[in-house]
Amino acid sequence: MATVVLDKVNKVYENGYHAIHDLSLDIEDGEFLVLVGPSGCGKSTALRMIAGLETISGGEMRIGERVVNDVEPKDRDIAMVFQNYALYPHMTVYDNIGFALKLAKVPKEEIDQRVRKAAETLELTTYLDRKPGQLSGGQRQRVAMGRAIVRQPAAFLMDEPLSNLDAKLRVQMRAEIAHLQRELGVTTFYVTHDQVEAMTMGDRVAVIKDGYLQQVDTPQNLYDRPANVFVAAFIGSPSMNLYDASIVVEGDGGSITLGSQTLALAPESLHARPALRNYSGKRVVLGIRPEDFEDSSLATNVRDGATMKASVSLLEALGSEIMVHFAVDASRVDSGDPDAVEEAGASANSVGRFHPRSRVRSGDTADVAVSIENLHFFDVDTRQAIWG
Repeated sequence: MATVVLDKVNKVYENGYHAIHDLSLDIEDGEFLVLVGPSGCGKSTALRMIAGLETISGGEMRIGERVVNDVEPKDRDIAMVFQNYALYPHMTVYDNIGFALKLAKVPKEEIDQRVRKAAETLELTTYLDRKPGQLSGGQRQRVAMGRAIVRQPAAFLMDEPLSNLDAKLRVQMRAEIAHLQRELGVTTFYVTHDQVEAMTMGDRVAVIKDGYLQQVDTPQNLYDRPANVFVAAFIGSPSMNLYDASIVVEGDGGSITLGSQTLALAPESLHARPALRNYSGKRVVLGIRPEDFEDSSLATNVRDGATMKASVSLLEALGSEIMVHFAVDASRVDSGDPDAVEEAGASANSVGRFHPRSRVRSGDTADVAVSIENLHFFDVDTRQAIWG
């Protein structure tokens, strides 16, 4: 096991395209770090540079105490788990798992011991004589994991290993991989575009966009204290609702205006974000998480100035909650996520998580309660979060 350090790493291709800009990450010994971002943001390029499959244009990369900028992939003491499994179809599960050890001329007795131990850990013992074509997607993914485990590497590199699985199996496999990593204690760098995967699996999560690192933190801190508009919208499902707004600070409170709507500026917001006082009379980007909306007829202790008028357009009943899609008379703000289907402008489309007993219906004009103490605020120009 070892630390993996990227120190101001850059990747510039021959055509001049700058894919990675000064990426600095410290992955601790035994840590599970997830790199997440939209399509084409550079996350797989970063992983391939760690693996040695892409050259580094600038900066320094270390695995353990060793600088590996120019070290061949086979000599970096890492094991990769790929999106497409990369299993040999003509080999049995046993031979697939032990193939790298055979190439390394490990004694047969040791190969057998390591393969059977990995198979037992991954619940593959009864499948050792089968070939990949006889296995389910989840079983094939376990075989790919087994092939990595038997090598006993300093670090695992995983490139979207669950993207070919169906939704139910993905949920099961992400729990299994997270449990296995904690059991083995191997330093793991995991790449995904799925922010739910990132939030549920990683000890820490790094968010990247257009080759620039946006924020690195624990999943909960990313959710509660996003550094900028992009992270705020990217982390969380459904994503944060973003509005063009203006604020007025008066004493320990004030008001927030978005379109024709007015919300109270809670004292809690000013206490947590003292720099908001510098924005009195100015525009800001206002962020509201879906769970901070509720049907006002069901909300308890609704504070003064904490409701909005909304035109309900769609309901998604999920049993434990209702996803309510509604429009408010306010201008929407683009999150900057190239994968998101969004359009800046008036009548901002919003999503709220309502209690399943809500009786709002499509076509209604509803009173929506807002947890004004949980609002997020961002600078219009820099798009950075407003705090102290």
